[in-house]
Amino acid sequence: MSPSQTAAPRHNTKVVTALRRFAISISVLNVFGYTVLGFEQPWTWPFIALATAYTLEIALEVLGARVEGRAARFRGNGFKGLMEFLLPAHITALAVNMLSYVNDVVEVMIFGVIVAVGTKWVLRAPLKGRMRHVMNPSNFGIAVILLLFPWASIAPPYQFTEYIDGGFDWLVPAIIITLGTMLNAKLTERMWLILAWVGGFALQAIVRGLVFGTSVPAALAMMSGVAFVLFTNYMITDPGTTPSSKWGQIAFGGGVAAMYGVLTAMSVAYGLFFATALVCAIRGAFLWTADIVARRRAEEALALAAVEQAAANTAPANTAPADTTPMDTAPACACPAGACACPPAAEAPTRKVPVTA
Repeated sequence: MSPSQTAAPRHNTKVVTALRRFAISISVLNVFGYTVLGFEQPWTWPFIALATAYTLEIALEVLGARVEGRAARFRGNGFKGLMEFLLPAHITALAVNMLSYVNDVVEVMIFGVIVAVGTKWVLRAPLKGRMRHVMNPSNFGIAVILLLFPWASIAPPYQFTEYIDGGFDWLVPAIIITLGTMLNAKLTERMWLILAWVGGFALQAIVRGLVFGTSVPAALAMMSGVAFVLFTNYMITDPGTTPSSKWGQIAFGGGVAAMYGVLTAMSVAYGLFFATALVCAIRGAFLWTADIVARRRAEEALALAAVEQAAANTAPANTAPADTTPMDTAPACACPAGACACPPAAEAPTRKVPVTA
């Protein structure tokens, strides 16, 4: 295989570990949800979602590898390489099915999974010399479902604790917070984003209470629900579509919270998903703008360097050589051999200028 056809690693070791633990966590949650918690979707739908996501992810990768002249990224490491390649699709499929509710219309759920997986190949922006997807896949798939099918909704929050009582309903969010915090602190390194998101959410609830008369306790109570905890630890912290720097994370998390407050004040339902999609789109537009500006500056710098080089090369050719002969130097004597001396040079006639008194 030639070097140009060698597949580059899709993720580094830390990201692969994070994706693996994300996938294990959401898989366990689905099993636990269908057997104990009370998930509303049919139990066969997760398998349909996974089959759809796996098939589409592999097909798009094969097509992309052929167009880009490289090897498919799931090849070269056996079954382990294939599994690691499918981890993002696994997470996306289960999240779309688990967090959306489309009654009994399975085709809409499949459509959401297709949109979520496909958007990674369509909505991309240049970042550090590579084209990266900028829209949170599962969030974008759910948002599109909510936009195109008004009768659809997000999964009812009660399904996560429907069959748990006796004071044990607090265990589910406690476990999610504990595992999610450990994962995001050690692997995804998105704690600044979480802090900015949670702090911004509380701030927008207080602002809406002061400006619009919203019940502040009711607005803050949403933060205690399982849906909010899931969204905070497993949705908004997607390492592939969020900034890595400290201030970038703070801007992203705070921006989503502010956008949610604006949408909620405008009576827009499902603000969590729409706010995240809008902020991801804004970040993508910023990345494209920064790349275009950087390219133009680089082109201008190259053009200026070329002009300066051309000027330096043509300057000697256009400059006449300076006459270094002194003006008052007498001509060389051309007397024949044996002559005693050269005759004196004739003096130039002196012009008399009359002087008037």
